[in-house]
Amino acid sequence: MAITGGDRGGPRVKLKWPVTITTDKGSMEGVTLDLGTDGAFVSCAKPLRLNEVFDMVITAPDQTIEAKAEVIWSNIYGPDDDITPRGMGVRFLKISGEDRRAIAKAALEHLRSEEMDPRAFQAFQTLIIDPDEVSKK
Repeated sequence: MAITGGDRGGPRVKLKWPVTITTDKGSMEGVTLDLGTDGAFVSCAKPLRLNEVFDMVITAPDQTIEAKAEVIWSNIYGPDDDITPRGMGVRFLKISGEDRRAIAKAALEHLRSEEMDPRAFQAFQTLIIDPDEVSKK
């Protein structure tokens, strides 16, 4: 199953999109390994410290998504393998409604052919203004 969730708030899906992270110390590149409307897991070589706030740009297939985010957990010293990739869990502090809907729509499209919990499907679907757009494809 490609959906995750748990105690992070909303559901997440396994979407790998490039990310640029910008802090007052500079910028770095990463990739989302899971993504939801509330936050993401970002795989990167040098995760930021817990509670650090930063700007991020996610490069989705059809648009860029901008957000201000906060590190809610980080495995700075983790093993960096397939089971425990190096990176950080982030929570979106500021993201436009349009960008949240873009994430929800991409998540629904990604999950259309997979078995998933109906509650998770509904959580993403409620964020899309016109859910018929997803079913037309």
